[in-house]
Amino acid sequence: MLADKLAAGGFFVVIPDFFYGDPFVLGEEGFAAFPGWIKHHGTDKALEDAKPILEALKSKGISAVGAVGFCYGAKVVVELSKHDFIQAAAMCHPSFVTLDDIKAVKVPTQILGAEIDNMSPPEVVKQFEEALAAKPEIKSRVKIFPKVEHGWTTRYNDEDEAACKAAEEAHQDLLEWFLNHVK
Repeated sequence: MLADKLAAGGFFVVIPDFFYGDPFVLGEEGFAAFPGWIKHHGTDKALEDAKPILEALKSKGISAVGAVGFCYGAKVVVELSKHDFIQAAAMCHPSFVTLDDIKAVKVPTQILGAEIDNMSPPEVVKQFEEALAAKPEIKSRVKIFPKVEHGWTTRYNDEDEAACKAAEEAHQDLLEWFLNHVK
């Protein structure tokens, strides 16, 4: 759905499956199985797998690339943004992203955080915002959405009007960010 919105905004959208058909599913054991899963699905592998995709896009004449990462994908996007692989970055409810990562970004960066988030709580997102503000040569935008939980941009109840409104607002923010920074 979000990919369709970005495509309708004029972008060529690519959605690689860096989980290779094996997404983490929260089961009865909760997050106890996560360490085993992440060992086989590390963000470092996803970063390496993203590079040939970006090269293929450039070989097709695409000269500007924006990347958005959700949760786990935010770490991949922040790593790409430390180099000249992409021209704009966006992260929604980031996970595994550190303050040092944010300090190293070299492209316009937007971070959309959740008020209720154990992976990147608002106080951490505020630190990200301060680090980005200390680099005025890099355009940035940080926004914390009230009353939403980690994952609200992609995993929300369609029957919950407030959840839909928050997700729609985030989707619009992403589209506007890329319209302004991927040229």
